[in-house]
Amino acid sequence: SPHHKVRIVGALRARGEIVAMTGDGVNDAPALKRADIGIAMGIAGTDVAKATADMVLLDDNYASIVAAVEQGRVIYANIRKTIYYLLSCNFAEIAIIFFAVLLGWPTPLTAIQLLLLNLLTDGAPALALGMEPAEPGIMDRPPRSPKEKIIDREMARGIFYQATALTAAVLGLYALAYYGAWREEADTLAFVTLVVAELFRAYAARSEWIPLFKLGPFTNRWMQWAFLSSLIILLLVVYIPPLQPVFNTLPLTVAMWATLLPLSLVPFVLVEGRKTFMYLRKAHGS
Repeated sequence: SPHHKVRIVGALRARGEIVAMTGDGVNDAPALKRADIGIAMGIAGTDVAKATADMVLLDDNYASIVAAVEQGRVIYANIRKTIYYLLSCNFAEIAIIFFAVLLGWPTPLTAIQLLLLNLLTDGAPALALGMEPAEPGIMDRPPRSPKEKIIDREMARGIFYQATALTAAVLGLYALAYYGAWREEADTLAFVTLVVAELFRAYAARSEWIPLFKLGPFTNRWMQWAFLSSLIILLLVVYIPPLQPVFNTLPLTVAMWATLLPLSLVPFVLVEGRKTFMYLRKAHGS
């Protein structure tokens, strides 16, 4: 009876469950209203049921509910990935400037370089993360708590570790260049190292738990376009003479690239190494 349906919904919610209630008749309206999400049938449902419900199934197909849940999980996961990526990169940029000033060094990054950084490594890759397809096994995960914060303790730790790794890589190379044979190119080296490191970081941010080799490095075509377009713009501002004074850059030699690329990969290797270890550990049931 309608009374039983309302009692069932109330009992489940009292246990902390998230309740979806389906219905098509007038007598289903109270339970649809009390549920966390009421779902009415679009074809067979009455006007009262459809007006009360939060969602209407236009095809009256229950499989559409599963598809909607999956899409919701994908959207939420992509929001987390984008926030995780942007915060770790932006905190690193702030830390680089802060510690350089604290140590009495010249500022490694100019204002125009920071603006270009937001375009290169914050803009396009972040948008590509928002287009990330569903991860394998996303529907096998338990439902998240409605009280869960989008930036939880695990993400906060990850942001700190990634920002620290990015900062150490950039400042380490900057110090090596500034006090070595590449003093004039020190600013350019710091800028290029940070851009390349953040582009690799975008690939690592495609999943919080699944390593890239399992996810597939080329499964998100938007990320390929973001990476290539950002890299092309970077090369233009470094090697096109009219752009060099605008962005305070100098052309880099092969030896400089050979030095900066391993350092740029440090944050990527750290996060992928951790994910691979956890994945293999789980796969072996330990």
